[in-house]
Amino acid sequence: MISDAFDIALLQQWVGKTETFHDQINSGKAAALAATLDRDFEVGAGAVLPPLWHWIYFWSVARHSALGNDGHPQRGGFLPPVPLPRRMWAGGRFKFGAPLPIGATASRTSRILDVKAKSGSTGNLAFVTVQHEIAVDGVVSITEEHDIVYRDNPLPGAAAPAGKQAPASAAWSRTITPDPVLLFRYSALTFNGHRIHYDRSYVTEVEQYPGLIVHGPLIATLLVDLLQRHLPGATLAEFNFRAVGPLFDTEDFTVCGEPDADGRTVRLWAKNVRGELAMQAEATLA
Repeated sequence: MISDAFDIALLQQWVGKTETFHDQINSGKAAALAATLDRDFEVGAGAVLPPLWHWIYFWSVARHSALGNDGHPQRGGFLPPVPLPRRMWAGGRFKFGAPLPIGATASRTSRILDVKAKSGSTGNLAFVTVQHEIAVDGVVSITEEHDIVYRDNPLPGAAAPAGKQAPASAAWSRTITPDPVLLFRYSALTFNGHRIHYDRSYVTEVEQYPGLIVHGPLIATLLVDLLQRHLPGATLAEFNFRAVGPLFDTEDFTVCGEPDADGRTVRLWAKNVRGELAMQAEATLA
């Protein structure tokens, strides 16, 4: 049963709301993300932005006085005022069209597609789906549907839910050490003030997680990066991912990949040191 304080009719008034940002696909930011991901990337003439690197552009620049306690902009502007304390990326779906050239001026138009609420075993939940369309000179480069989940804080003493086991074997794998420097650099590049990624006292005492949380977009980017390390000439047509469980800076995690026999589909996933699934994804090659 959804709490009486949870006014879903009010939140659904945000469906259809839009906003547009313009930004230059700056070479300096791309070079900084390449360094953060520990990979080579040439930003010279003719370079195009790799898939999912668009997240370091189109910043939502809220004034400091307009931030909430969690470091995000206060709700009720573009995003609906969901009255639940925890906010996480739940997943996303992408279609890639024209390349996004380094140096181009691009636009991102965002629209609230849906707002839903339900009650689960851990309390009330709300799901907001946002569509982003990124274009250069009217030609669409990326269409993204971004799922955000809001949830209650856990009850005192509540046990963490059991994790789902990831596939036992993979054709590709890479172990990542998500130290606070990696998380800080990614937060800085995305202008993400969410305190769960850098403020240990906040994330452990207020939101009651065991450590700093690895960004969902960073994990997804590392999955695509794994594919590109093994298939450097591949072009992505579509990419879908779903977050299954959080990853923390207190332990390493592994990104894995397995190409399908069709030659066009690659299954990707991230798992923690206990082999529990944290994110699952599928890439379709052009």
